[in-house]
Amino acid sequence: MSNVVNLRMARKRKARAGKEQAAVESRALHGRSKADKLRDRMQAEKATGFIDGHRLGDRGESRSRP
Repeated sequence: MSNVVNLRMARKRKARAGKEQAAVESRALHGRSKADKLRDRMQAEKATGFIDGHRLGDRGESRSRP
């Protein structure tokens, strides 16, 4: 003989599991500490400064030859 399943409870259980999975994914995506954010910001600024420091100049800049 089979068990009787309460469909309302099964739907609620499935919805809770789905919300929990979404919460896990959100924490992984957005849950970073202040130190992690600061480190990433500092690395980005350092990389930008490095690239800007190695630019040859503006393309619109005209140089006259002596």
